[in-house]
Amino acid sequence: MARPKKPIIATMHAVKISRKGESAIINYKNPAIGGVHLTIGPKINGMTDQDILDLHNHIIEKRNKFAAQYHHVAVEIPPGKPQMKYSKRCTQWVPRGDVLRCLVHDDENGELVVEIDGHELSLKEFGRMMTVHAGWGMRIVFVPDDEIEKVPDITIGEKED
Repeated sequence: MARPKKPIIATMHAVKISRKGESAIINYKNPAIGGVHLTIGPKINGMTDQDILDLHNHIIEKRNKFAAQYHHVAVEIPPGKPQMKYSKRCTQWVPRGDVLRCLVHDDENGELVVEIDGHELSLKEFGRMMTVHAGWGMRIVFVPDDEIEKVPDITIGEKED
């Protein structure tokens, strides 16, 4: 199943609004668009559904404006410095930057192992670490194992079989 699209500015005809305590749950009638759980606080008791939708639309407008102005620069931890750290709070490894230089190999059972800074992570551990970036995109560039510290040239096209 495809990941739902991000919430958009909506009219009352396009959504169903319900309330749960001090929060509003806004579900789009179009199932391809993800819903919103909007925590408002005690002020929700004096708000109409239209007031809630107006607040929602204002937040979406702000998000869209920020996204249009945002220019992402990926941070790569310098070679020789740790690229990840163990978070006691999360009880897992977390990346320290936005770029990971790693080696890919398999263990004696044929299971994937991702090695970062000499630490071997199972596919499950690596996948859990990736959840830190849930909602983001990712590009994977494979390079020879002795070139992981170089930025590779990339060409657009298809490899011959």
